[in-house]
Amino acid sequence: MTDLVSYAFSVGGLVTALVFGTAWRFARPRSRAPQTFLLCITIAYTLASIYGVSYGAGRLLIGDLRPLTSSDVPAGPTAMVVLGSGTFTARDWEAGEFSVVDPSAATRVAEAARVYRLIDPDWVISSGGKLRPDDPDVASGVTMRDALVGLGVPLSRVIVETRSRNTYEEAVVVAPMLDELDVAHTVLVTSDLHMPRSLGAFRAVGVDAIPAIARFPFTDRNNPWILPSYRGLWYSSAVAHETLGILYYAARGRYRL
Repeated sequence: MTDLVSYAFSVGGLVTALVFGTAWRFARPRSRAPQTFLLCITIAYTLASIYGVSYGAGRLLIGDLRPLTSSDVPAGPTAMVVLGSGTFTARDWEAGEFSVVDPSAATRVAEAARVYRLIDPDWVISSGGKLRPDDPDVASGVTMRDALVGLGVPLSRVIVETRSRNTYEEAVVVAPMLDELDVAHTVLVTSDLHMPRSLGAFRAVGVDAIPAIARFPFTDRNNPWILPSYRGLWYSSAVAHETLGILYYAARGRYRL
């Protein structure tokens, strides 16, 4: 589903829809159906690519979530869980590699470092495995750990989790880890759009986490709010992915309000 949504909200998806509509129009020149299809495609992609529209839809999904403050976390043993996103690996001409977190994971790490300084948790779980066993990139749990340590989080407090492949599996794998650590509170760090689905997945496995939203990458840049742009289409893709993800998790019993 992830790949399909990403493709639908991409330049490739737009071109594919336009080519299909145009071919249909030439094959059925007297039919109004292909003309209606092309008109709908034009309107849909125009709206989806306007950053102001996609940003507004994202705010509806995020609701009243806000940045964490120290008063949000009661006293007692606390673990902070940082959910992974992805890894980018650069390679040289001699098979040398250098792996770093992707933009979404970078914002989560930055927020986790801020929250660490704010509440001084007993443990930090850096969570995120590979989507596929043959993925050549390093698991995001590992690259996030390195980034967290680079931002001042002591290595001795970081626990790495790399078995999970998606958000629900992160909840399933992390829940027993939290039981073993015997903590009273769990702070969950992830991107603002990703937080509603993440909280629901963790509640489904019995973990009532305290949300610490990270800024979604690229939202602070000079995005054209009322003109179609790649950034607007990209943000619409993220909103659609999270909305469909919540519906899918709810249908499978993997999400709880």
